[in-house]
Amino acid sequence: MALLSSHKPTGQSAGKPTGTPSGKPAGAAPGKLPGLAMAAAGVGLAWSVHWLVPAVPMLTAAVVLGIAAAHLPVVRPRVRGLGKPGLTLAGKRLMRIGIVLLGLKLSLDDVLGLGWATVAMVLAVVAATFSGTLWLGRRLGLRGDQPLLIATGYSICGASAIGAVSEVSGSDEEDVATSVALVTLCGTLAIAVLPLLHHPLGLDDAQFGRWVGAGVHDVGQVVATAQTAGPAALGDAVLVKLMRVALLAPLVAAVAVSVRNRRRAAVAVEADGNASDEVGAVAGAAGTGEAGAAGAGASAQTAGKRPPLVPLFVLGFLAMVAVRTTGLVPGSALDVAQHAQELLLAAALFGLGSAVHLPTLTRTGGRVAALGLCSWVVIAGASYGGVLLTT
Repeated sequence: MALLSSHKPTGQSAGKPTGTPSGKPAGAAPGKLPGLAMAAAGVGLAWSVHWLVPAVPMLTAAVVLGIAAAHLPVVRPRVRGLGKPGLTLAGKRLMRIGIVLLGLKLSLDDVLGLGWATVAMVLAVVAATFSGTLWLGRRLGLRGDQPLLIATGYSICGASAIGAVSEVSGSDEEDVATSVALVTLCGTLAIAVLPLLHHPLGLDDAQFGRWVGAGVHDVGQVVATAQTAGPAALGDAVLVKLMRVALLAPLVAAVAVSVRNRRRAAVAVEADGNASDEVGAVAGAAGTGEAGAAGAGASAQTAGKRPPLVPLFVLGFLAMVAVRTTGLVPGSALDVAQHAQELLLAAALFGLGSAVHLPTLTRTGGRVAALGLCSWVVIAGASYGGVLLTT
């Protein structure tokens, strides 16, 4: 900021404001266009990869291409420079819209049709995976919000869940990108590994589908894995998977409550500290008054940043579930919404992938990989046992 303020653009009048009426620089909006164009190009490439190799989901390809773009010498300067504002916008805003549209895939009637035993199994698997991954990630000493984000991605719905939780937790962009990369990698491996275990584990087609739906992270990865066992397996896999997706809303709300409580506690501690300083400096009443006012203003500002108990995009997700449950939405509209949701999430995941910095990832790569492997074993084992008990 100091450099910007010390050099005035040629031809610019010193007496005229340099920003827009809203206070933003005049070029702020156009500055996002190059990154959004890169995200669109990434989506096109991801679609091409999926078209050429149908076993590779478009969302998985989008993440990988984003990571590649951030490290290829030819395009890396543009991705990390000119394109960064737009790619960041894609990773956040487009992710929210995609999550809202994801709700149109879920009907409460379909979920309840699987039976209460399956509902209980899904709840148990999600709870075991989330709590176990979160505990182990903290024990391994992973940085920032990585344990929370990885636990969310494994237990709910991969990168979409990570994006949703990161919105209310205020997670660091690098933590988000690392978590997305890990969950995407393990989900991609599941496409190749789980079909090999179908018959050795003694599962029929319907059981295999439910196991995949309960144990694989992303919806696209579930489809790619379950379709190897036929339409019956695919149908059950998608329904069980969408039951896990339905748990996204309460999980995000719980994280929001936790963040609000932490910030409220921080405000209380800060207020106590200001009060102690004021008591200890009674002699300097005027100065203390200014400090107390400043402290109160800081506390009010911090309190004003508390996230809502239920973020707007989660309410949108629930609204779409309700709309789908009515049965009034025509199939053609659902198809359009599904394509739009996939394109939006692909653009968002390309943006998140472009934020991955592999040299940084390698410094904690061993611990991150260990957490991913252990969490994968937990969710696969818990969902396998749950399927055997409920079918």
